[in-house]
Amino acid sequence: MISKSKKGPRKKTHGYLSRMRKRAGQKVLNARRRKGRKRLTV
Repeated sequence: MISKSKKGPRKKTHGYLSRMRKRAGQKVLNARRRKGRKRLTV
């Protein structure tokens, strides 16, 4: 049996696109870029 992933809601709130939509989210991404994070989002 294939397990159903529970990543749906998480992606919706923490995903790249949802971050880009809001001004604050873009700030978050830019901060993470500046810090040199390997992964910007979930």
